[in-house]
Amino acid sequence: MDFLANLAMGFGVALTPFNLMMAFAGVMVGMLIGALPGIGPPSGVALLLPLTFGMDPTSGIIMLAALYAGTMYGGTITSVLINTPGESASVVTCLDGYQMALQGRAGPALGIAAFGSFIAGTIGVVLLMLVSPLLARWSLSFGPPETFALMLVGLTTVTLLAGDDPLKGYISMVFGLMLAMVGYDIISGDARFGFRIPEMMDGIDFLPVAIGLFGLGEVLADAEQVGKPPLAKGRYGLRDVLPSGADWVRSRWAIVRGTVLGFLVGVLPGAGPTVASFLSYTVEKKVSAHPEQFGKGAIEGVAAPESANNAAATAAMVPMLTLGIPGSATTAIMLGGLMMWGLRPGPMLFEKNPQFVWGLIASQYIANVMLLILSTAFIPLFVRALRVPYGILMPLIVIFCVTGAYSLKNNVWDVGQMLVFGVLGYFMKKLGYSPAALVLALVLGPLAERALRQSLIISDAGIGIFFTRPISAVLMALAFVAVAAPVYKALIAGRSRN
Repeated sequence: MDFLANLAMGFGVALTPFNLMMAFAGVMVGMLIGALPGIGPPSGVALLLPLTFGMDPTSGIIMLAALYAGTMYGGTITSVLINTPGESASVVTCLDGYQMALQGRAGPALGIAAFGSFIAGTIGVVLLMLVSPLLARWSLSFGPPETFALMLVGLTTVTLLAGDDPLKGYISMVFGLMLAMVGYDIISGDARFGFRIPEMMDGIDFLPVAIGLFGLGEVLADAEQVGKPPLAKGRYGLRDVLPSGADWVRSRWAIVRGTVLGFLVGVLPGAGPTVASFLSYTVEKKVSAHPEQFGKGAIEGVAAPESANNAAATAAMVPMLTLGIPGSATTAIMLGGLMMWGLRPGPMLFEKNPQFVWGLIASQYIANVMLLILSTAFIPLFVRALRVPYGILMPLIVIFCVTGAYSLKNNVWDVGQMLVFGVLGYFMKKLGYSPAALVLALVLGPLAERALRQSLIISDAGIGIFFTRPISAVLMALAFVAVAAPVYKALIAGRSRN
C-alpha cells in the first residue's frame, strides 16, 4: 500500500499545470537537441540546468529528465533520414535506419523507434520503482575487473558490425582503439601520440569522428551518383508511415531484449546508453534467424538499440538516486543539480524527500506518453524532408555536419577532425571496412583502458584477477568465444571448399 500511495502522491505532484508544462518543454527541446549533431544530452542538460535554479527542485528535475528522454529519440531522426547521428547513442541506428530510408521506409523506422522508446522507457520506469535497491547493490558488485570484461565483450563482438569480413572489422576496431589512446595517459598523466600538437592532447573527440564517418562520408559516397533521385517517394500520411503488422512481428522480441539489456547495462555506473545500444545491436544480430539482413535495412536493427538506449537512460537514474553515483554523463550533470538544490542523493533521499523522488518517477510516465504522441505526429513531416532533391539536400547535410562539429566546443579544430574522418569514412565504405567498429572502439576504448589499469593496480596476481572473480570470468569466456567463433567458421568454410 505504501508503494501505491507514494505513486499516487507522485502523480499528484507531476500532474500540476506547471510541472506538466515543464515536462512538455523538456520533451520538445530534447527532441530538437537530440537531432542536432554535436550537442547531445549532456550538453543539452548542462545548457538548461542554470534555468532551473529559480524553480522548485522537483519542477527542475522533471524538465531535465524529460529533456533526457527527448534527446534519446531526437538523435534517431537524423540517423535515419541523413545517416548523421544526433548523439552518440544513435550511432548504431544509422546502420539499418538509413538503409530503410533508402528503401523508402523511413516512416516505419522512425515509428518503431518511437514505439520501442515508449515501451522501453515505460518498462524502465516500472523497474526503476520496483527494483532500484536490488539493482543498486548488484551494480556495486561490478568493480574494475567486471567492467573491463564487459567492455571486452563489446569490443570482441565487432565482427557482428563488420559485414562479411571479420578481419576488416577487427582492423577497424584496432584503429579505433589507437585513436582512443591519443592524449594524456589516464593513470600517469603523460602525453602520448599527440605529435606535440596542443589540440591533440585533449584526445580524439567522439562526435566529430561519428559525424564525419557517417554523415560526411555518406555525402561523399552519394556524390558519385550523379542525378540520384530524392528518397522515399509515396504517400506520407500517418497511417502510411507507421510500422506494419509484419514490422511489429519482427520487432517485438527485439524491443523486449533491447529493453532488458539496456536497463541492465544502464544501471552500471559509467556504461550509459551508448554502450547499451551497441551491445543490444550485436546481441540482436547474433540471435536473429536472418543476420545477413542486418546493415541492409532490418527493422530489428532499429528497434533493439533504440529500446536499449531509452531503457539505459532511465536505468542511469537508479545509481544516481539510490547511491549518489551517476550512471552516465547526463546523470552526472543532474547529480550536480541535485547538490546545488541542497538535495543529497542516497537511500535517505526516498525518506526525506518523497515528493521529489516520486514526482520525478511519475513524471517519467507522463514524459514517455508525450514523447510518443509528439514523435509519431511529426513522423510524416520528418519523412517529407527526404523528398528534397539531392542537389539541395547534400549541401544542407554538409552544413549540418560542420555546424554540429563546431558546436561541440566552438572550435575549428573539431571541424577539421570531422572533415578528415569524412574522407576516411568514404574510403572505408568503398573498401568494405566498418565505420561502426571504429566508433565502437573509440567509445569503449577509454572505459576499457581505465578499468584494465585499475584492475592491474589492485591485483597481486596480474591478469588472474579477471578469471578468479565469477562475473568477470564468465564475461571473459564470452569474449574468447566471440573471437573464436569467426575463426572456427572460416576454418570450416576453408575445409568445405577443399
